[in-house]
Amino acid sequence: MILLHILLAATAATFISIGLAAVVSLGRLSRWVDRMVSLSAGLLMGTALLHLLPESLHLGGADVHAVTATMLGGLIGFFVLERFSLLRHDHHHEHDGHDHPHGHDKESAGKGGTTLLIGSTIHALADGVLIAAAFRTDTFLGVMTAAAIATHEIPQQIGNFFVLLNSGFTKARALLFNLLTGTGALVGGVVGFFALAEAGGWLPYVLVVAASNFIYIALSDLIPQLHAQAHSHHHGGQSRAAWQQPLLMLTGVAIAALATTFLHGH
Repeated sequence: MILLHILLAATAATFISIGLAAVVSLGRLSRWVDRMVSLSAGLLMGTALLHLLPESLHLGGADVHAVTATMLGGLIGFFVLERFSLLRHDHHHEHDGHDHPHGHDKESAGKGGTTLLIGSTIHALADGVLIAAAFRTDTFLGVMTAAAIATHEIPQQIGNFFVLLNSGFTKARALLFNLLTGTGALVGGVVGFFALAEAGGWLPYVLVVAASNFIYIALSDLIPQLHAQAHSHHHGGQSRAAWQQPLLMLTGVAIAALATTFLHGH
């Protein structure tokens, strides 16, 4: 039953996010991207610090120093992976509100579609393992982790769509290849389920790596995007971003906090 829950959550997180990203990327709804980034940042940080980190500390008498050292190692590790472009995702695209010259993203993307797809597949595999770890701890925690991953995946997948389109993919091929890379989450979920069954003592540390992943994404990727969005708007738009972004971020944190209260109440 746990494996079924993992597969369902991984499927929902992947294909709902890709579907919504396709609607936005291939349609005229790009104004929703900014709001999703703000909400994602709050939900990721809230899920990491209110759910994943506390659970990792409570499981099996895990050593506090070992858990926090793992979190530090995770944060540095994700930075190193990003430097080597293994987790690189370019969210910028033409007409995104950023003050790039026309063709900027075409030049920056080049023929990087294949590299992006490899990185996306690795990322999807990791997401599947994290979802499996969360479900092995608690069903509701698994649902929250999948939801946090899905909200982050929407702006990420939008970036993927535009990079692939700029790399010469047709709209249909870009959608197909995004769906194919997304199935990596299902593989990661199955691998995580069986691997953690054999090595349950690793579960607290997998959860804290998930927390460090969420925190790193929020602080190094999403929040800098929000600052860039705020500076790209003019006059009234800038003042709207000044209060909309924190409000949406706090909404994401509140969702995670309410879920924590609900979880602890059961």
